Amino acid sequence: MTLMAAWAAVLMRLSGQHDLVIGTPTANRNRTEVEPLAGFFVNVLALRIDLSGDPTLAELLVRVRQAILAAQDHQDLPFEKVVEIAQPPRSLSYTPLFQVMFAWQNNEHGTFDLADLRAEPFDIAFDHVKFDLELHLHENDGIVAGVLNYATALFDAATIERHKGYLLAMLRAMVADAAQSVSRIDLIAPAERTLLLETWNQTEAPYPHDLCIH
Repeated sequence: MTLMAAWAAVLMRLSGQHDLVIGTPTANRNRTEVEPLAGFFVNVLALRIDLSGDPTLAELLVRVRQAILAAQDHQDLPFEKVVEIAQPPRSLSYTPLFQVMFAWQNNEHGTFDLADLRAEPFDIAFDHVKFDLELHLHENDGIVAGVLNYATALFDAATIERHKGYLLAMLRAMVADAAQSVSRIDLIAPAERTLLLETWNQTEAPYPHDLCIH
C-alpha cells in the first residue's frame, strides 16, 4: 500500500489531477476450491484514489488502503463487466477507465517441484505494453526492485528515468516525515533543477548595437 500511495502521489504531481484511477492485478484465488488448481485466475481491479484537499502522506496512505480494501471486496467481478457497467468514453488510443498500471508481485517462491515436473520463473522481454505506464515491483531478499514499462509513443527514456527519480524521492519523503503534504514534497533532483532553471534559461543572443529593440 505504501508503494501504491507513493506512485499515486507522483502521478498526481505529474498530471495535476486529484481523482486518479490506477489498475492493479489481483490473483483472484479467494475460493478454497481453486487453491489446488494450476491456472491463471488473475483479474484487474480499478482503484479510484482521492487526492483532493492536499492530503498529507499519512492521510493518503489511509485513503489508498480504503480504496484497495473496497476494490478487493468485489474482486470476483470481471474487469470487462466493470467497463460494461461504467460505460466510459472509448477510444482506440487508450484503454478504458485507467491508463496506468501498478503490479506488485508477492510470490516469494522460485523454483518448485510438482509430480514429475519442475517449474521455475522465466523472465520475458517486453516489446509492447498494454497501458501508457506499467510499474511492476517485487521484493527479493528484503530489497524492492522492479521495472517501469512505458508507451514509447508518449514517453522517452529520459522522461521515464526522471519519473523513477520522482518515485524514489516520494518514498524517501514518506520515510522522513509522513505528515508532509503531498503537494509540498520536493521531487526534483539537483541536476534536473539546474537543467530547468539555468541550462534551459541560457537564452541570451548577440544583438547589433546600432539597432533598436522596438
